[in-house]
Amino acid sequence: MKSLTMAAGGALLPNESVAQTEKQPTAKNPAVIPIRGLLRKDGKLVQPIQISIEKPDDAVMAVTKLDGTEIDRRNVPAGEGSFEIYVKPVTSNQRSTIIVDLGGKEVREEIELKPVRQMQIYVLPHSHHDLGYTDLQADVEAKQIRNITRGIELARKTKDYPEGARFVWNLEVLWGADLYMKRGSEGDRRELIDAVQKGWIGINGSYANELTGLCRPEELLQLFHYSGQLGKTCGVKVDSAMMSDVPGFSWGTVTAMSQAGIRYFSAAPNYFDRIGTFMVSWQDKPFWWVSPSGKEKILFWVPWTGYALSHVMKLGSELVAKYQDRMDEIQYPYDVSYIRWSGHGDNAEPDSELSDWIRDWNQKYEWPRFSIATTSTAFSAFEKRYGYQLPQYRGDLTPYWEDGAGSSALETRMSRNAADRINQAEALRAVTNKADYEVAEYAEAWRDVLLYSEHTWGAWNSVSDSENPFVKKQWDVKRAFAVDAERLSQKLIEKSVGLTSETSRGGQVEIFNSSSWVRSEVVYVPQQLSQAGDYVSGHDGKPLPSQRLASGELAVLVSQMSAFSASRYSFSKQAAHHPSKPASFKNNVLDNGIVHAKIDPATGDITELRLPSVAHNLVKTDGPYRANQLLFLAGQDVDQVQSSGAAKITIEENGPLVVSVLVESSAPTCKSVSRRIRLVAGADYLELANTVDKLSAALNPHPGSGGPGDEFAQRGSKESIQFAYPLAVSDGKMRVDIALGNMQPEIDQLPGSCKNWLPVGRWVDVSNDEVGVTWVTQDAPLIEVGEISATMLGSQRNPNVWRKSIEPTQTFFSWVMNNHWGTNYRAYQEGPVTFRYALRPHSRYDAAAATRLAIGLSEPLKVRAVSPSAKPIDSFLSIEPSDVLALTFKPSEDRSAWIVRLFGASGERRTAQLKWLRSGEAKFWQSNLAEEKLEPIGSEFEIAGWDLLTIRIEELHSR
Repeated sequence: MKSLTMAAGGALLPNESVAQTEKQPTAKNPAVIPIRGLLRKDGKLVQPIQISIEKPDDAVMAVTKLDGTEIDRRNVPAGEGSFEIYVKPVTSNQRSTIIVDLGGKEVREEIELKPVRQMQIYVLPHSHHDLGYTDLQADVEAKQIRNITRGIELARKTKDYPEGARFVWNLEVLWGADLYMKRGSEGDRRELIDAVQKGWIGINGSYANELTGLCRPEELLQLFHYSGQLGKTCGVKVDSAMMSDVPGFSWGTVTAMSQAGIRYFSAAPNYFDRIGTFMVSWQDKPFWWVSPSGKEKILFWVPWTGYALSHVMKLGSELVAKYQDRMDEIQYPYDVSYIRWSGHGDNAEPDSELSDWIRDWNQKYEWPRFSIATTSTAFSAFEKRYGYQLPQYRGDLTPYWEDGAGSSALETRMSRNAADRINQAEALRAVTNKADYEVAEYAEAWRDVLLYSEHTWGAWNSVSDSENPFVKKQWDVKRAFAVDAERLSQKLIEKSVGLTSETSRGGQVEIFNSSSWVRSEVVYVPQQLSQAGDYVSGHDGKPLPSQRLASGELAVLVSQMSAFSASRYSFSKQAAHHPSKPASFKNNVLDNGIVHAKIDPATGDITELRLPSVAHNLVKTDGPYRANQLLFLAGQDVDQVQSSGAAKITIEENGPLVVSVLVESSAPTCKSVSRRIRLVAGADYLELANTVDKLSAALNPHPGSGGPGDEFAQRGSKESIQFAYPLAVSDGKMRVDIALGNMQPEIDQLPGSCKNWLPVGRWVDVSNDEVGVTWVTQDAPLIEVGEISATMLGSQRNPNVWRKSIEPTQTFFSWVMNNHWGTNYRAYQEGPVTFRYALRPHSRYDAAAATRLAIGLSEPLKVRAVSPSAKPIDSFLSIEPSDVLALTFKPSEDRSAWIVRLFGASGERRTAQLKWLRSGEAKFWQSNLAEEKLEPIGSEFEIAGWDLLTIRIEELHSR
């Protein structure tokens, strides 16, 4: 539990009503307790009341009266301190007086009898997987591996218990099981497989408790990929997922789960800290969560207190009573429910007392009934009873904890780019040679990306005692996921197309298009590959515009590159060919005849952005901010926001193909800030690269004292940096790209969503019916909409302090750095980090065009040296229309086919067509994350807006 009440590895309970109940002192020997259960006596259901007395030295006659009427008379033996009486079950709350006469001494108690719910309560045992936080990651891994063994032992021990009391262990997430299968012996692996097949172990489909708002599209799919592999190994279908602690989930999670065959989602957030109104909105309110396309849905269900019930309550009749009180409070309308039981703390071992308690309860009481179960069993039973009557909701459950990724902006950038690089490497491998597809290496790279986006960032004392070796060791491991993902992704790119640092032989290079659409853009050819000269010609002998840059690279404008193909280009010593419409920089204006952008010479901010066909400026200039303006905020008082200092502007490249301007300035808490602005001839967008060289925030002057709840951890040295983008698009609607979907702030946000900040996938667009601007972000995953609203410092337990709504606006901020948490995330960061953006003014809104631009920037055309005698690579697959995009193109894991994931990127229904361009024939199959052949599909088919369709392509006759 990422709680600011964690101290020295132990949990202090939050100031919540359920926790307060457990912590308040109670009478040493309460006299009368109504038991909120029904049992059967003489064939009739009765409701027990437990009477506790001081143990008599001698036998005594006890006469009990309820509201003046005698209901029980018995002889209490010497030394016996309690007994039960039974009353007719009540149908409404009833206050009564109990009088017990003990040999002439009366005990009088006022009690309240409450109706007993005749309900089935499923109990889902699991361990919350924190990869770190309370322990070093290696110790946590060992714990979770042991927990699987212990879960199997308990299931074996209780296999002959009555049904419902037999122990079942839920694998909350699967990184622990993955390690178990990799590190264990063959006997260990066989034992897990047998346990799954016997129903002792339940597989849940998510690899980690993920910050889904950080995920790239394929990364979000990979989150559920391993479940199919493990399920296949164990001979079971995995149709459920658990995630714990994290409040909120990106809308595309529904699509990704559906691709994995997951139908049930047990979401169990942290129940009190930095969760906004999420639990208020969704706790104990199951519903069908519908995907962005409207074609898929999953059963989404948050249990009482999330995953923490066993942290704050003990097994016993008091738990039974309080659970029913909760159901009464919310007027829970169903007679099937479930709770999570995660042991005593995070990464806890299975609770060995659970089966015995449920056996004993169920043997005595008929209602409520408890049953230990897998997620799938519980949700399936509920669906059979009530699935048809549940509400359906379509929208984003905008998550909250992604803000912590801004505490390590460099590593977040590395992981984000690595995900794109892995995706591109798979496409290049599919184009070059699928037989050499390195399945294990790609799986390792994706695992590193996933575990960087996993919710545990560091130690419980990461802010209060940041230099402690325990803290630093945990951060080293966390950081390594990003570093290794970057290293592996670069290696995979190099291997996929044979990239080398050699000088081009014969003055030729090959340029690869790994995308599913025709691309025309500038390629930056390394100096060692372009030494033959600055004049560039294509295979048809026609010249291409080029320009030698100060870096030594040769910028080359290539046109009409076919999808999934490679083209050859030659270099010679002639003068470079110039574009017909050059790019220029004059009077602080960048212009290429398509885009016009003006820089304020005093600040370096962008004050104008125009299209030739549109008269007005698309940058808002009548407010406090300008486009691409750096803002620094210390603490949370937005009236004290600061900006960068005076600008020094240097022309780095002055056309005719590429214009690049460097803006340098000072800024608070930074060594320096530089903003590079680039415009290319023929391009309809402006490129921005903002480098923040950050100085460290001040550290705790009293490290190790006070813990995460201390004033320093909560409020000390808090700071943030953002870049402003105020746009002037009259009545413009704002749309935000998210993984496997698209959403409008406020309009597409379900209740409980975070509105102080929003994760963004690749772009934000602000448009009306005639004109708009697309903003692309490559490295920074968070925005604030309309105002600087990311001001929630430290622990935030009050739902009412969070932003309630987002009014229509055309202004947003890229929130790039912060240290706002008091635990888990980093206390400071230092050194240079570059945040790359693009601004594209356009006419009518075109979501697919925005996605093509953004992917093109993240997955650029690739260049390699090539021998003139090498066989050219032609396109062998085309996809139409151009707004149906292949988000993924890869070899199948069995290396016998290709996998393509098509996305309805326009948001509108389309008739799509796949064309096989190689000689021979190909068979198309509708597929899934397991890459199975589900059913044949023709070359022409319908695809809905925001729909994701996975297709397996098998070549029948190779040429």
